[in-house]
Amino acid sequence: MNNVKELYEIWLKGTENNEEMHAELTAIAGNEDEILDRFYRNLEFGTAGLRGVLGAGTNRMNTYTVGQATQGLADYLNSQYEKSSVAIGYDSRIKSDVFAQQSAKILAANGIKVYLYPVLEPTPLISYAVMRLQCQSGIVITASHNPSKYNGYKCYDPRGYQMTEEAAAATYEYIQKTDMFTGVKIMDFDKAMAEGLIEYISDEILEEYYALCLKRPLHPEIVANSDVKIIYSPLNGTGNVPVRTVLDRAGYKNIAIVKEQEMPDGNFPTCPYPNPEIRQVFEKGLEMTATDKADLLLATDPDCDRVGTAVLTGDEYKLLSGNDIGALLVNYILSQRKALGTLPETPIIVKSFVSTKLVDKICEKYGAKLVDVLTGFKYIGEVICNLDAEGKKDNFIMGFEESYGYLIGDHARDKDAVAASLMICEMTAYYKSIGKTLCDVLNELYEEFGFYCNKLLSFTFEGADGMAKMAEIMADTAANTPSEIAGYKVLQAYNYNTSTVTDMESGAVSALTLPKANVLAFGLPDGKFAIIRPSGTEPKIKIYLTGIGDSFAEAEAVADKIGEGMKKLLKI
Repeated sequence: MNNVKELYEIWLKGTENNEEMHAELTAIAGNEDEILDRFYRNLEFGTAGLRGVLGAGTNRMNTYTVGQATQGLADYLNSQYEKSSVAIGYDSRIKSDVFAQQSAKILAANGIKVYLYPVLEPTPLISYAVMRLQCQSGIVITASHNPSKYNGYKCYDPRGYQMTEEAAAATYEYIQKTDMFTGVKIMDFDKAMAEGLIEYISDEILEEYYALCLKRPLHPEIVANSDVKIIYSPLNGTGNVPVRTVLDRAGYKNIAIVKEQEMPDGNFPTCPYPNPEIRQVFEKGLEMTATDKADLLLATDPDCDRVGTAVLTGDEYKLLSGNDIGALLVNYILSQRKALGTLPETPIIVKSFVSTKLVDKICEKYGAKLVDVLTGFKYIGEVICNLDAEGKKDNFIMGFEESYGYLIGDHARDKDAVAASLMICEMTAYYKSIGKTLCDVLNELYEEFGFYCNKLLSFTFEGADGMAKMAEIMADTAANTPSEIAGYKVLQAYNYNTSTVTDMESGAVSALTLPKANVLAFGLPDGKFAIIRPSGTEPKIKIYLTGIGDSFAEAEAVADKIGEGMKKLLKI
C-alpha cells in the first residue's frame, strides 16, 4: 500500500497551479477515509489500460495519471521502434476529449506521430485506424459501460487488439519510473499540428470502415422490402452517427431514436449505469412502444463496442442476453452462409470460455470449428491475427463474449456494436419475413439442442478493503476446492492461475491450454458449470453459472440453485 499521507502532501504541492484539482484536495483535508481511497494505490495499468473514478489522487483518473501513463507509453514505444505512430479516439465521457488531446500532446513531445479522431468515435474505429494507418499503438479514452463518475484509458497492440500482457508489463515499468508532476513532456497542440506531429484522421478512414461494415449483410434484398420497426438508443454515447449511418445506408426505413439518450452526454442523465446488459437503459425506449410498437429495441454502450436488445414477443418485450444474441447470430450466419454457398470449408467461431455452450452444439451442426478463449476480446483478436498469418483469415466468421460484445468479420480486432447492430437488424428482418421473432428462433434452438440458462452474478467490493477481500475470496477458494456445490458433485476443478484441471474423482491433474488468469471453475454433472473471476475493469467478483434442463424454467432453476451454492461457498 502507498504511503498515503506523504502522497497527499506531494499532490497538494504538485497541484498548486491546477486550481480545480488543488481545491478538490484541500477540501478533503483531515478526511482520512477519503484520502485513503484516493491514494492507497496507483491505478493499475494492464492489458485493459487504466480505469477509475474521476478526481484527484493516484487512484483516480485525472490529467496527471493519464499524463504519466502516456509518457510511459511513449518511452516504451521509443524503446521498441525507431519511428512510431499512435491512433487516438475518445467517447462522450466527462473529460474524454481533454484526456485524448493531452495524450496527443505528450506523444508529440516525445517525437511520436499522432493520428487523432477530430470528434468522438466508437472504439472499433480506433482498432480499425491502428491497422489501416499501420500504427504501433492506439489509445481510446473510455470507461465502456461504467457509471458516469468513471473514465478510462485503453491501449492497443500494433495488430489492432488490446495491448498484450508482455507489452503492458513493459509499459508499466516505464510508467512507474515517470514522475507525474515533473517527468512528463508536453507540446503545444497547435505547434504539434503545424509540425505534422498531430494529424486529424480523415473522413476517408470513416467511409472505409462504413463500407466494410456494409459488406456483412447476407440478405440486402429482404432488408429493402422489410417493414421491420426499430427503436435505437446510443445511450448518450458515440453510436448515434455511425449506427444510424450504416442502418440508413443498408436500407432500413423505419427507425426511431430515443431522444433523451440521442446526444453525447457524459452525465448519462436517464441511464446512470449505461450498460446495455440491464433493463433500466431500455426504459425510455420501452415508453415509446406504448403508442408505437417496434419489432426490436437496440441500445449501444457509450463507446459503442457492446449492444443490447429487447425483442417484441407477443405483446411484451423480452430483453435478450449476450449469450442469447451470440447464439442467434452464430446460428443465423452459419445457416444463411451455408444456404448461400459462401461458408468456407472450415468456418471458425471464437467465443470467451464463460459464454454459452449452446454455441458448441450449433457449431457441431454446421461443421464449424469452435475456439474458446479467456475473457477479454484481445484473445479473439489474437486468433484472427494468427489465422491471417496462416492465410486463413477468411475462415473467421464471428467472435463474441457473453458481455454483449460481438465482432462479425475481420475489419476490426475489438468488439464492434456498429457492425453487430446491422447484423442483428438484418436477422430480425429475415426472420420476420418468414413469420418468426428472434425469441421464436431461440426457442427452436433450445428444442433442438437442449435448454441452457446462463446467468451472471456480480458482487462489488469498493476501496482498499474491497480489493483485499476479493483477493482473500479467490485465494481461499483456490486453497479449499469444494467437493460439491448446491448438492451437485464437483467433477472437475479448474485453476487458471496454475493452468491445471483436477479430476476430483481420481485426483489426476492435467494441464490447461489457455493462458494463466485469475479464474477458478467447477465442472458439475451433465454439463452444469460455475466460474468465478474478479473483473478486470471494475471492483467486482463475477460468478458465471450454467444450468441445463428439460425446459428453460428447469434450466433457470438449476442455475439459480448453483448460484445460491456459490454465494454460500464464497461467503458473499
